Amino acid sequence: MGGTWSVIPENFDLLWNGLLLTLQLSASALLVSIPVGILLGLCRVSGNRIVSFLAVSYVEFIRGVPLLVLLLWIFFVLGKFLKLGPFWSGVVGLGLFSAAFIAEIVRAGIQAVPRGQMEAARSSGMSYVQAMRFIILPQAFRKVLPPMASQFITLIKDSSLVSVISVVDLTLVAKNLVATSFRALEVWTFVAIMYFCITFFLSQLIALLERRYRVSE
Repeated sequence: MGGTWSVIPENFDLLWNGLLLTLQLSASALLVSIPVGILLGLCRVSGNRIVSFLAVSYVEFIRGVPLLVLLLWIFFVLGKFLKLGPFWSGVVGLGLFSAAFIAEIVRAGIQAVPRGQMEAARSSGMSYVQAMRFIILPQAFRKVLPPMASQFITLIKDSSLVSVISVVDLTLVAKNLVATSFRALEVWTFVAIMYFCITFFLSQLIALLERRYRVSE
């Protein structure tokens, strides 16, 4: 048994580097998806029909395209035009894909805040932007925290697809190890445990933040 599992300690450095790249890729994609998603979410609830229509069109189109297809298109088409490498093609693809889902989360959070809050803010002399910034968004943030956390966890799991565009993440490292060692059971079991540890840690961290917000309320 020890001999079959020796592939893990023998190649732990490769797996660890793959894990670090996965985390770096996911964090970079998150930095892209959060501002884009929040902007799209605000556009979704905008009173301007053109702005709202454009935001809805983007969200519906991206959600209707498989992530794998989007990654391949960005890598082979947009990536070649903008001279993006595999890593940044993965960041852009994951970021834009996740932004569509974050936009819907933000929209739902804003619409969950009672309309009277906006009316009260506007009647007190605040502009629309001020009311959104100081009154609506802080309340919406508390409501969207759990689904946003779930989306980030989903983003980490979805990042495994970047292996198809030659990003040497945890999944691609595992594929290469299986091809050379023929230890599919051991390698994929260990990789599954690594992904689980990351997502479980994040879920516990978000649960802690939720409890703190409940206390502050």
